[in-house]
Amino acid sequence: MNNPRIDWSGHDELTPRHVAFIMDGNGRWAKKRALPRTFGHTSGAMRVRAIVERCVERGIPFATLFAFSSENWKRPAEEVSALMSLFVLYLEKEVKDMDNNGVRLKVIGDTSRFDARLQTLIRQAEEKTAHNTRITLTVAANYGGRWDMLQAARRWQADHAGIAGAEMDEEALKPYLSMAYAPDPELVVRTGGEARISNFLLWQSAYAELFFTDVLWPDFSVAEFDRALSWFAAKDRRFGAVTAKVAG
Repeated sequence: MNNPRIDWSGHDELTPRHVAFIMDGNGRWAKKRALPRTFGHTSGAMRVRAIVERCVERGIPFATLFAFSSENWKRPAEEVSALMSLFVLYLEKEVKDMDNNGVRLKVIGDTSRFDARLQTLIRQAEEKTAHNTRITLTVAANYGGRWDMLQAARRWQADHAGIAGAEMDEEALKPYLSMAYAPDPELVVRTGGEARISNFLLWQSAYAELFFTDVLWPDFSVAEFDRALSWFAAKDRRFGAVTAKVAG
């Protein structure tokens, strides 16, 4: 896998290296304003730039956005179509700026279900920005955590078919997961007032801190993001141990 080397050796341990966002509340934001749900998704897409820019300012090298889950196909056909069109528009309009600003774009999920045009735009965007190292922005589209683990296991099995003594363990499976190129998210932020992770990065979020806010995604400001980061900085991350702090 040809990925640029990102050096985070001097990273501040109080700031997460990887923040993942469950961008919930777009539809409710629109409904509160007597607007179609599609207006909420458009407003939510506009919010992304400010949050990614804040990640760069705070020295966060990885950000992941849950844009479209594998369960979202159950939504009304009109809404799904609007979301696909919005994704196309985002790729057409934003990739040049991403490249100019050092953003590497990655898309994870089962993209085979998307139409040929969208698949081509995804591939071109990833290729165009592959050399950038300022921040890696991952968009999870037609993604589900259970799907991710299943596809990883199947790929591992295919690569080890007929190999005597081959055993799968955590370290063996990790390279086959969708986000093998990134550290696990240390902070998962969910907007919209719901307190669940909705099949998002199940493996990768095993030890993530989960920050839930009632703020709807189109209203998720830089100030609210800073509040989440301050909350994270105050956490004593023990990873199963008694304490992460060294006794003095």
